[in-house]
Amino acid sequence: MSVNDTTQAAPQAAAMPSVTRRRLALALLVIATAQLMLVLDDTIVNVALPSMQRTLHIATPHLNWVISFYALAFGGLLLAGGRAGDMFGRLRIFRVGVVVFAAASMAGGLARSDTVLITARLVQGCGAAIAAPAALSLLATTFPPGPARTKALGVYASTAGLGSVVGLLLGGALTTYVSWRWVLFINVPIAVAVLAGSRMLVSGERQPGRLDIAGAVTATLGIGSVIYGLTRGNTNGWTDPGTLACFAAGAALLVVFILVERAALTPLVPWRIIRDRNRAGAYVVLLLLGAGMLSMFYLLTLYMQIVRGYSAIHTGIAYLPLVAGFALASGGLAPRLLAALPARAVSAGGSILFAGALAWDVVALSPTSNYFEVMLPALFVSGVGLGSVYVPCTAVALRGVAPADSGIAGGLVNTGLQLGASVGVSAMAAIASIVTRTHLSGRSVAVAMTDGYRSALLAGSVMVAAGAIVALLVINARLRAEEVAGH
Repeated sequence: MSVNDTTQAAPQAAAMPSVTRRRLALALLVIATAQLMLVLDDTIVNVALPSMQRTLHIATPHLNWVISFYALAFGGLLLAGGRAGDMFGRLRIFRVGVVVFAAASMAGGLARSDTVLITARLVQGCGAAIAAPAALSLLATTFPPGPARTKALGVYASTAGLGSVVGLLLGGALTTYVSWRWVLFINVPIAVAVLAGSRMLVSGERQPGRLDIAGAVTATLGIGSVIYGLTRGNTNGWTDPGTLACFAAGAALLVVFILVERAALTPLVPWRIIRDRNRAGAYVVLLLLGAGMLSMFYLLTLYMQIVRGYSAIHTGIAYLPLVAGFALASGGLAPRLLAALPARAVSAGGSILFAGALAWDVVALSPTSNYFEVMLPALFVSGVGLGSVYVPCTAVALRGVAPADSGIAGGLVNTGLQLGASVGVSAMAAIASIVTRTHLSGRSVAVAMTDGYRSALLAGSVMVAAGAIVALLVINARLRAEEVAGH
């Protein structure tokens, strides 16, 4: 059966009987591969940052833009992307997003200047914002309710989380043995394969409404202004008129966003989605988790390669304990805990583990730290903590969502992570830079840089710990067995 957007008007119930078990397996492979490609780009570039900086002569204060601008566009436009899929056809929007993502990846890989690279990363984020929520919606429309959908959601959640840590390993290998440009080129063949397999997916019905462009633009520009203000403050000073203007413009635009959303007939964030306290709490916890997670990757990668002199491949291998910890938590530990404990206990416990691991780095990290005594245990515990937060919060955020809102609910899951990442990386980079400059007097460069990274990791630890408090105070859901079996 060839499925395209002409099937959108057909009820899901009519489409399901003609979808074979093999076709469902292939559909899940396509969706999981697409999600892996999109989330992998959050971290695969991290390991290549020093190589990019040397080749393109990127100024240190602007280096975090390579990460934060992707996360900004991804997170800022996810809600619009989710609504666009609901309105214009999820399969069509999914394909458009994958094409945009692949084209921007090719442009970034060919970049000969930092301006072209950062612009390509921004466009990549736009493509990811279009494709990611559509992918989650396609999962819901392709798989019938029951065990098949639950299992598919579990694979999706695991792929989304695992992609972040696998990206570190793949980025190290490609940068060392081929070129940093291949951390971007690699997306092109993956995108082609995803597009070829997308005919296995069922688009589902379109939902009437209007796309809230004003809300998407004001939200993205507001957060972008704050991020640019953080970077500008590093180089021009925190009392610089331009820096203050960026923060003021960001605050004003975010206020306008709230007013626009209140007046919109079809707002980006419908109240019915976030009025559930459990869902709203899960989104906030994911936002704080994203800030801590991407900041950790950014800071530790720079520490390992600049302070310790690790190669890109050695940096990727150094993250293996985190991969193992995440796989242990998301693959078995978190679902078992959720069967016996409330979701808030599991997510709060995971946040505390992750925050504690970051705090251990703050205490023990030095220019001569022994990897096996300091970083290995901290990375393993970080992975366990990340998986223990991601699984329950994803399950809570998606439970009880009506099919008509699947796109926007899926968008909000990734929005929390990506917006947290964009603001978190920029803020942590600013803290690290300020402390490093302050400590340069009378100390070696390696010591001053390590002090900067430790200070930023402390701020990240506080943010993640705040997620534990939110989980305990706000989330009160206890998931049913079938809601976590697939995880």
